[in-house]
Amino acid sequence: MSMHAILPPFHSHEGQEVSQPLDRNPKLRAAQAGSRKGSPAPIPFRFPAQSAIEEGAYHQAELFYLQKQIQSQTPMVIVLEDGELVEGCIEWYDRNCLKVRGRAKTLVYKSAIKYMYKLGENG
Repeated sequence: MSMHAILPPFHSHEGQEVSQPLDRNPKLRAAQAGSRKGSPAPIPFRFPAQSAIEEGAYHQAELFYLQKQIQSQTPMVIVLEDGELVEGCIEWYDRNCLKVRGRAKTLVYKSAIKYMYKLGENG
C-alpha cells in the first residue's frame, strides 16, 4: 500500500499539490531523494532496549563459561554446524573465534558452532 493511499495530499505554500511532504531534516531529505532515483534507501532498524539487556546477560554468561573452561583446562567437544567434531581444550577466545588445542591447534569461528559439551558427557 502506498503512502498516498494513507495520507491526504500535501499542499505547498502556493497552494499547489505536492506528492510528498518537504522534510526539513537534511539526512531524511537526502534519503528520500536517493529512494526516488530507483535505489531504495536503507531503513534504519533498532533493537528494543530490553533485547539489548538480555543480549548483554547472555554474552556475560558465555564469557564466564568460556573463562571457566580455559582456567580448568576442561577437555571439550565442539560440534560444528556441518556436524564435524572438534575435540580439545579451549586456549583463548575473542568476539568471533575460539582457539582449541587438541590433536592440532584449531581456530573455530563462533558462528560455525552448533553446540559444545565437556568430553565424557553425552552431547
